[in-house]
Amino acid sequence: MHSKIFAVIFIFFAATFSFQTNLLQAKNLSDAWVGEPASNFRKLKSVSADKYMIVTADEAASKAGAEILKKGGSAVDAVIAAQLVLNVVEPQSSGIGGGGFLLYYDAKTKKTSYLNGRETAPEKAYAKMLLDKEGNPRQFEEVVQGGLSVATPGALKIMQEAHEKYGKLKWKELFEPAIKLARDGFIVSNRLHTLADHISYLKNFDEAAKIYLKSDGTAYQVGEVIKNPKLAKTLQTLAIEGITPFYSGKIANDIVHTVQHSKINPGILSLNDLKNYHSHQGDLICASYRIKYKICSMPLPSSGGVTLLQILGILENFDLAKLKPQSPEALHLIIEATRLAYADRNEYLADVSGVPLEKMLDKKYLKSRSALIKRNQALPKVAAGKFALARQNFIVNNKTVELPSTTHLSVVDEEGNAVSFTSSIEYFFGSALIVDGFLLNNQMTDFSFLPEINGKKVANAIEPNKQPRSSMTPVFVFDKNDKLLMVVGSPGGPRIIQYSLRTILDYLDWKIDIQKAISMPNFVVLNDVVELEKDTAIVKLEPGLKKLGHQVTVKELTSGIHAITIKNKKLTGGADPRRDGVASAL
Repeated sequence: MHSKIFAVIFIFFAATFSFQTNLLQAKNLSDAWVGEPASNFRKLKSVSADKYMIVTADEAASKAGAEILKKGGSAVDAVIAAQLVLNVVEPQSSGIGGGGFLLYYDAKTKKTSYLNGRETAPEKAYAKMLLDKEGNPRQFEEVVQGGLSVATPGALKIMQEAHEKYGKLKWKELFEPAIKLARDGFIVSNRLHTLADHISYLKNFDEAAKIYLKSDGTAYQVGEVIKNPKLAKTLQTLAIEGITPFYSGKIANDIVHTVQHSKINPGILSLNDLKNYHSHQGDLICASYRIKYKICSMPLPSSGGVTLLQILGILENFDLAKLKPQSPEALHLIIEATRLAYADRNEYLADVSGVPLEKMLDKKYLKSRSALIKRNQALPKVAAGKFALARQNFIVNNKTVELPSTTHLSVVDEEGNAVSFTSSIEYFFGSALIVDGFLLNNQMTDFSFLPEINGKKVANAIEPNKQPRSSMTPVFVFDKNDKLLMVVGSPGGPRIIQYSLRTILDYLDWKIDIQKAISMPNFVVLNDVVELEKDTAIVKLEPGLKKLGHQVTVKELTSGIHAITIKNKKLTGGADPRRDGVASAL
């Protein structure tokens, strides 16, 4: 392996960003916050390899992961090294102050599993903590800032646990690329510049301003260099001592002090919360698709896996391959299937208890749902299916705002093991609180602000030690003999599910090259409104969809899809041209 020439395939065209909507003044948050602003489309080609592949949101992260793989490291080693680098160069999206879902595939045993490192509510959390004195939900932009929105982070915990199980290289070796970049400096990307410039309250947080803003309060320009020596020191400590300082040592004390003494919205996170944090492990949720395939993803508290499998289960009752990809007829079927699945999602999916998963994924049930779809007319109203619930007097409030500051990493190593890892700190720059060089999340805002509606408890209401509902949807695709075919995922808030769905359909049903599939125009449907990606060919379908009865709007849909496909022992990687993603391989 070491005699081979190591190549990082990276095509990047300088691009400018545009914000059409003032996010912080938007009246309808779930509609306004489409995602991080996109670069102008880059012209990308698929990257092929025989041995290993990694795709991440940044060239430096992909390069770091590929170097680990080149040294003989495992897929888990590579994903840890890459995620740590993303903490440095893409701090607004993820990091050790956040959480995530990690899927693992063992090529030798052909078994899959997950590690759930989703943030949890502090033990002192209470249902009405995000309401004002009159009992009304506070504005998101008020509570996102500062300590009150911080939940107990779990990303570092699952990275350490994954390394104990599946790592090959030494733990400290995985930190070296990130430490070097934080210490010596990294080049500011378009995205980091734009978001640092856009988030007006960043300057109100001294530590964040010191790192990501110049002395005059302006954002660093694209191409300039930022150094983060405090983060380098923190990573060095974690590399040598493991995660103990983070969950029960000096770093833990620093986290709690920063949260509880925040000048804006002091929080309630405690040392007990960090000390008692536990990740969860288990089996993936899987279902067949068109008999030939098996799709596996994350179970609850992610709503992504269940909803994705429901949509596919409805669509397999139609022969999509006979339709042209992104034709009005194909879009109509996908939109209607998605509306039906999201109706179930909004009615039943929140906390783990009492959810009728088996019934929701039953093939007969999904076929009955597909029978509701009319090929020549949109359903005027979509209702959830009827199930007897184990829990009573619960409702799900679908007004919860899920925001898109997230990242996804896909990895396959030389032995065929794979990782699909989606991680997040929730909104851009999380809570804006920095501890020892890293940002803390604001995942408490992923809960429903309202604990009750009409006397019934909201299932996604805040409770102590509870994990909020998520849409993060890391995915594995297999053939019917459990041979790995695809690793895929994306950031994008509640649109994540549909970004992954579109890529899977394009690849499996229409046999489109993975890079071309990722690059095809996005379309999603939320709250019965179809969103077509601005400045793409798909906008031409707006009149036809409206004629079918769909409500249609045109928006920027900034996915960050990162995928790897495996065919005839050949790895092919694709990155999203809307962002700065890179596939690195050998």
